[in-house]
Amino acid sequence: MPTPQSRRERPAKPALTREGIVDTAVALMEHEGLQRVTMRRLAQALDTGPASLYVYVANTAELHAAILDRLLGRVDLQVARAGADWRERLDAVLASYEEVLFAHPALAQSALTARPAGENYLALLEALLALLAEGAVPDLQAAWGVDILLLTATASAAEHSARGEDSNAEREWDQLRQALSGAAGEVHPHVSAQAANLVSGTPAERRRWSFETLLNGILVTSPHVG
Repeated sequence: MPTPQSRRERPAKPALTREGIVDTAVALMEHEGLQRVTMRRLAQALDTGPASLYVYVANTAELHAAILDRLLGRVDLQVARAGADWRERLDAVLASYEEVLFAHPALAQSALTARPAGENYLALLEALLALLAEGAVPDLQAAWGVDILLLTATASAAEHSARGEDSNAEREWDQLRQALSGAAGEVHPHVSAQAANLVSGTPAERRRWSFETLLNGILVTSPHVG
């Protein structure tokens, strides 16, 4: 049996850095899920104490925001520079954003409240604001509009990703379809008439329509400030 190494004989651990902490947190999320990415579990993976992490990350919420920012680096911003109409390029960027969140269900739901503030988030904002400027959207409307567009995309990703990981989701969706189609016309005349429309359209079609609807409103609606 090998003799255990003393603490002095062990190789020196790499110095902690915020970058390394986030790298490890992302790896943990992808292997174990976001719910397992706690300060205690992260400290264990880094072979250190939780107190050491608080020098670099204030709390779990900040850690999850940092993970989100790291994942935002996977959003395809090159589509914003293609030759298509600015609206189509905006839709492509937001679609890529949704896909990144959709690949990580728990992160998509966390993103509804997380507040990333890193370089990848700033790059995403820059791309969206540049597209809105190309479309001659007034500055304040563009600034507020980006918030609405990202919130809508985030909520959509959270909803669909939750369905994707829920084994009962398809059954519940079928139950909704049956309830809509079976709605009594004399009691719920509008629901009965619109039953097919309420569940029509592909996710891509509904996303594009929702973004077009928001863009049309953003273009013509001035914020009431002051």
